[in-house]
This record gives sequence, C-alpha cells and structure tokens, in this order.
Amino acid sequence: MTNATQTETDSSAAAGTTTARAYAASAASAALRATTIPRRAVGPRDVQIQVQYCGVCHSDLHQARNEWKNTVYPCVPGHEIVGRVSAVGGEVTRFAVGQTAAVGCMVGSCGTCPSCREGLEQYCDRFPTLTYNSPDPAGTTEVTYGGYSDAIVVDEHFVLRVPEGLDPAAAAPLLCAGITTYSPLRHWKVGPGQTVGIVGLGGLGHMGVKFAHALGAHVVLFTTSAGKVADGRRLGADEVVISTDADAMAQRTRTFDFILDTVSANHDVNAYLNLLKRDGTLTLVGAPEEPLAISPFGMLFGRRRFAGSGIGGVAETQEMLDFCARHGLAADIERIDIQQVEQAYARLLRSDVKYRFVIDMASLGREA
Repeated sequence: MTNATQTETDSSAAAGTTTARAYAASAASAALRATTIPRRAVGPRDVQIQVQYCGVCHSDLHQARNEWKNTVYPCVPGHEIVGRVSAVGGEVTRFAVGQTAAVGCMVGSCGTCPSCREGLEQYCDRFPTLTYNSPDPAGTTEVTYGGYSDAIVVDEHFVLRVPEGLDPAAAAPLLCAGITTYSPLRHWKVGPGQTVGIVGLGGLGHMGVKFAHALGAHVVLFTTSAGKVADGRRLGADEVVISTDADAMAQRTRTFDFILDTVSANHDVNAYLNLLKRDGTLTLVGAPEEPLAISPFGMLFGRRRFAGSGIGGVAETQEMLDFCARHGLAADIERIDIQQVEQAYARLLRSDVKYRFVIDMASLGREA
C-alpha cells in the first residue's frame, strides 16, 4: 500500500461514513430487499473489503425472522464473507489492496479480558462484537451490518487471509461452518487411533466429517436419512449409522472417544452419550431451540463429558483456513444470486441444500 493511498483512506475516515448496497430485512415478516446502508469510512486500522461471496447460515434466517427476539431492523445478515481488499488504513500492516480476505462471525472484542488475551475472542468476557445485529461500538449505526452487501469495513485484527488455492466461494462457509467444527476437533485433540462420531450431515456436519477424516480419525457419521449414506462416505466417513436403527446404535455402545453433535433440532442427546467410552466427550455445536434433557446416569457411569463449543478465535480461524488449503478442503456449496435469498431460506428450512448456499454478491449490481 502506498503512502498516498494510506493518506487518502485516513482522510476519508474524517468524513465519518460511506454508503454500500445491501440486502436487508425491514421486519420479521418482510422479505429481504435491496437497500443502501451506511458503512464507516476506513480508519487507520481498518480494512475495506469488496464482498464477492457470502455464505448463508441458518443463523441468518433466525436473525432476519427475529426468532431469537433480539433483532434490530433493518437487519443485514451474513457472517461468512470473502472478497477483495479495496482500501486499507495507514496503520494496517497485514493486508494490501487486491488481496483476497475474509471476515467471519466477529468484527470486534474488548481485547483485554483473559479470553481475548489468549486469542479466544469468541469467549470475550464482555461479549464479542458480532458481524451483524450486534451493538456497533464504532457508533456509525445502531447495530452492525453483515455480508449481504457489496462492501464492509473491519478492524484488521478480525480480517483473515484466504490462502492461495482455496476457491473463494467454497471458502466462504469455512468462516462459520468450518471453524465451528474445526475448533472442537482441535481442542479435544482428535487424531489417529481415535473413533469419532459426527451427528448430522448438514452445513456443519459435512465439514465435521471432512475435518475429522483429514485429522486421521476413524469417522462414523450418524444420520436419520438413509439417503445420505453414500454422500457421507464420499465426504470421508468410514461408517454411516442410521440413528433410528436401535440395533445399530446398541452395537456401538462405549466405542467412541469423541462425538461432535451438529444437530440444531430437538433430539435425544443421551442416545449418543451412551456411545462414549469411559472419559469420552460429546461436544454440542448445534443450537436446539429447547433445553436438552441429560440423564445423569449416562454421565456418572463412565466419567463422560458433555461440552459445548462456539466458533473459534481469530488465530485459530486462520489456522483452519491454512489447514484447508494444505488438505484441499472446502465446503460443498450451491451458488445463488442475492435475488434468490428468500427461496434459499425456504429450502434451508426443508434441509434442501448440499451443503451450503453461497451468494454471488456480483448479482447485487443487477438491481434496478
């Protein structure tokens, strides 16, 4: 980045805001529509990204429809963002104009609490600033606006480098679905010699299967759908178990070192706890709407652990992207135009996607 360009971007910060095109929901019952939103001008430590691709996460649908009862409108979803750096501030050292960069679920945190100091910004004691519908500490807007937009401005610390060789569209879901499954597998040291279960084969589960396989574990996929057996094996599962088959489940009692549960619908988690060996761990990354009922005896008579995990810190997310580049991993995606997002939401509710929708944000330019 030249000094002249840095001076230009620093001067623009004094202007306060710029504008960007976006797709937003104006109310819980309203379809997403084209609009214009404010973005803060590029400050000294900021990176401006021209958004090329944005994944569609189930959280986008929850937030747009106010299903968590906390949405501030207008709501611009999207936290699986990949694009080209279009400007940088004068103090930015890790990015230059023209590079491919990414933004995930966070765009800020306090930076001073124990979690932040350990590189675990997702567990910030003061709660991280989420990429959309989160109070905006910059003060430009009431809440942050996400990646269903043609541009976004983010503090350099929360911007990721997309390694060469990764398809930018297929890399977008890695910023949520990827890191959400990679982080617990790494934290609980999944690797060769272990038997690992992945519960569910959706946007999260399909990445969990890929990562567990790449880490060298013996991977068993659990699904309710016989139609997913072949796909599970294609993605890297050594075995596929239909979880409604009581005999097949019983045969695997006390055989698993680790189980990653990616299911967001209500389900009987005890059926999987019973499959753990002594000292085994089941980690939940799905978010069922209702509290789960846990049998104490399944935990007590095996010293088993029931745990949770949420995305990953900035450094670990970069580690995950680099891991994907080395191992040739990315999400299985279906590209859509932004004008198809409502149809995509409807299909998402029917689990009619293999395995992640990704919006081609160039389509935003076709709006009249």
